[in-house]
Order: sequence, then structure tokens, then C-alpha cells
Amino acid sequence: MLWKPSKPGEPSWPSPAGITVEGRPGWHIECSAMAWKHLGEKFDIHGGGIDLVFPHHENELAQTCCAFHTDRMANVWMHNGFLQIESEKMSKSLGNFFTIRDLLTDWPGEVLRLSMLRTHYRSPLDWTLKSAEEAARTLDDWYAVAADAESGAPSPAMVEALYDDLNTAQAMAVLHGLRNAAASSEAGRKEFAGSLRLLGFLSESAAAWEARKQQASGVDAAAVEALIAERTAARARKDFKESDRIRDQLAAMGVVIKDSKEGTTWEIAR
Repeated sequence: MLWKPSKPGEPSWPSPAGITVEGRPGWHIECSAMAWKHLGEKFDIHGGGIDLVFPHHENELAQTCCAFHTDRMANVWMHNGFLQIESEKMSKSLGNFFTIRDLLTDWPGEVLRLSMLRTHYRSPLDWTLKSAEEAARTLDDWYAVAADAESGAPSPAMVEALYDDLNTAQAMAVLHGLRNAAASSEAGRKEFAGSLRLLGFLSESAAAWEARKQQASGVDAAAVEALIAERTAARARKDFKESDRIRDQLAAMGVVIKDSKEGTTWEIAR
């Protein structure tokens, strides 16, 4: 719609094109005008929600091509699926509306990134607490394996998936295969690390990632270390009942302990 006739009381002015009814430029023409001003007659990527294909983007395309006598407005049109919250459409009326900034108060940005990249952008994106928890556990593993590794060249298979209409769901499948290979060779570990960093992961060291988890959990690290020392002493004197009690106490605090020949380590459970 190039010109929208105004109803009584709405903003209006005479049409510069000579249209007799006063009004204002239509919603679609203003987007064509802004794109032309800032991006030119043709540009690379035009994004938007899938609900805007008709009529908004089709009108933009038609009027821009007519204005500049071109065969296209954008080289690539990328329309994302609807965002859902726990399988329901996100809306203020349902009370399930929040922003990325809201989520960042509870989750690291990489958790949000992984949760979203698991789904192809054209499909409905379903944000759930379960998906965030799964993403966090996956990142815990990825950080433990590759955060401190030198980056190699990203996997060709993953790059090929991204070339295929930004098929991040397939890229995630490739990453899981790379994770298995990383456990058996240093070359595989470097390729895994390079592939992760290409997608914006591993922005911290393994120690910093673990420290973030501990801080977010509210667990007192000094208290945990003291309990582990008490448990070690109990095990040394073969007081296994006391050792088990302390282990259960730590578990109730959300702490997972691992015993090895080198000693006892601990981490925050997700």
C-alpha cells in the first residue's frame, strides 16, 4: 500500500503524488524508503518474522523493484519461525513475555545461544526451562573438553551445514560427532574447539566457566572445601558412615564430588 487514506482524527497531509484523499504513506512504502536510504537499491539479507511474508514483504519487494527497475530487492530473504515459551506462543496477554536481557539475569549468553541454534531458524523456536538446562549441561561438557584447547580449522562438515540456509540444527549434529572425536585425538580436539568458537562458544576459559557456575549457585566454596577435607579425613580413618553423610550433605547443597587417585574434586550440579 503506497498511500493510506486517513480516518477522521488520524494524522494526514495532501499526497505529493496527486491522490485526492489526504492520508499518509503506507506501512510498506516506509520500509522500502528506509532500506533504500541506508542499504541501497539492492542489499544482501532481509530478515523478519514468517508472519510478515504477506502482505508486508511482498509489497516491499514489488514497490522497490518497480521504483528501481530491478529484479530483486534483497539477495536473500530470511524469515524466522514464531517464538514459543513452553510450547505456547509468547505474548504479553498470556504473561509469558520476556526479553533476552531478562533471561541473561539467570543464564549465560552461551546457554541461550545453544538453546536457539538447536532449531533451524525457519522453524518454531520453543524456549523451555528443560532446553536451557540441557544446553547448560552440554556446555559444561564442551568447556571441560575444549575450552583450553588451541583452535584448529572449523569442521568442513559444519561449515557446509551453515552454507545450507544457515542449517544450525545440522551444525549441532556435526558438533556432537566432533565431541566424540575430540576425546581420542588432539587434532580432533583442536577442530572441535575451532568449530565451537566459530559459532560464538568457548568465550571463557574452563576455570572461568566453572567459577561462573559456582557464583550463580550461591554455594560457599570455602565451606565445600572444608567438608571435603572432613570427608577425606573420615575416609582415611575408614569411617565410611561419616564419609557418606558428608557426601550426602554436599549433594543436598548441589555439589557433585569425584574421587580419583589425585584426590577429590567437586563441581556444581545442573
